[in-house]
Amino acid sequence: MLRVVMIGVYGFDWASFLQRLRDADVRLLLDVRQRRGVRGPEYRWANSLRLQEALADAGIAYQHHPELAPTTELRTLQYAEDDRQGVGKRSRRELASEYVRRYTTEILDHADLTSIVSALPTNGTAALLCVEAEPAACHRSLITERLTEQHNITTEHLRPPAR
Repeated sequence: MLRVVMIGVYGFDWASFLQRLRDADVRLLLDVRQRRGVRGPEYRWANSLRLQEALADAGIAYQHHPELAPTTELRTLQYAEDDRQGVGKRSRRELASEYVRRYTTEILDHADLTSIVSALPTNGTAALLCVEAEPAACHRSLITERLTEQHNITTEHLRPPAR
């Protein structure tokens, strides 16, 4: 059975991020971010080129899947809901229902997950990467839900170490 894990950037440093990937036997990292940069010097390692180089050094393949990333319009919709609730991107606990509806109908329903599934490693694990620490606060949870429903893939979320 194929296995996919989810992982966010927030709450990790490079060493703990890499250790979680190694512990989960990740062989392929699927980056589902639209903008592949992260603000803040503590997350410099997660910016696309640095991340790709570090993963290559660790023997982990990298693929960017922009077709699974939320559009700028959808991200703006979520940020407006975050503002309404008085939460920030790093402290969000769940996605807005309108965001979920629109991401599902505008992006996920049109995505070719079958081709992604066919490229998953049969030896080892693949990881879906975005930034949020809480999986329910990120579109990657919607992707893995769909992978489970349609492709019988086992999923798990890799959390940052307790601080």
